[in-house]
Amino acid sequence: MKSDVFHFPPDLFELLVQAIPVLNKSKKSVLLFFKGAGVDESIYDDISVKLRTDKESINKFEMARAILERINEDSDKYLRERRELIKRVTEFESFSQCWESDQYKAKGLVADVQKIVNVKDSFTRMKQERENEQKKKSQSHKKKVDALLQKQSERESIKKDLSGLFSSENPHKRGILLENVLNGFFKTYDILVRENFQRTGSEGEGILEQIDGIIELDHQIYLAEMKWKKDPIGSNDIYAHLGRIYHRSNAHGIFISASGYSPSGIEAAKEALQKNALLILFDLEELYVTMDRESDFNQYIRDKVKAAIIDKNPFKKFT
Repeated sequence: MKSDVFHFPPDLFELLVQAIPVLNKSKKSVLLFFKGAGVDESIYDDISVKLRTDKESINKFEMARAILERINEDSDKYLRERRELIKRVTEFESFSQCWESDQYKAKGLVADVQKIVNVKDSFTRMKQERENEQKKKSQSHKKKVDALLQKQSERESIKKDLSGLFSSENPHKRGILLENVLNGFFKTYDILVRENFQRTGSEGEGILEQIDGIIELDHQIYLAEMKWKKDPIGSNDIYAHLGRIYHRSNAHGIFISASGYSPSGIEAAKEALQKNALLILFDLEELYVTMDRESDFNQYIRDKVKAAIIDKNPFKKFT
């Protein structure tokens, strides 16, 4: 079935119909022009026969139009020939070979073809650039969506693991699992710097210090302590964690408790604020609700920090 798609746009097609005949003095040279561009002789056999049998029955413009129509329709079969014809016309410089009366016309037509080709090439390049940019944006968007879905999946898994801890009857194992779960939680928000680690003495003193995790938010380091005890966290546990903070310049602290805080524990954190030591208190419910609501945990920390500094309340909840 014959295709209606023409590969030379109408304006360029008509210019070529006008240009090729004036660039060639004779009808025979018009055929040679097409042959030189790689157009197979079988495409214009009938025209060659006309020239041999009845030369006056067809003129150069009719010849050019007929051949251009034949190589310009259907598929991409003659794409190379079309490109070569454009190249030969736009690079034509031997205007002295044209009839003297056609030389100015030939120059004008070649210039017009060059102009259209340059414009269309520019549009093609711009279109390709736009398509490439859209493709990059699409790929970038897909990566972001995939990363978001991955994080959501990880948080769902963490939430499931966290829920499972409540059925654990081994306090020691439960405490270790809590550290792993919450450090995984921090990781999904891209704020985890280091998981739990121990600092040992250089003289064989054994373990001098243990920190459950370290996070960084807004270029500020927070030492994280996580406890799952039977009773609410009191001042002793708070002071122990504050000791780690005091020994590191510009460090702040986060305490996460599965059993809440006693009044003495909260008061210890408030007293620390007076000594320029920032310790914000979380309970496990806050983190669980953050995951359940798919809230921005980073912003939640910022809000807690503001409440501690401005309101002198290290245990303000926003759930």
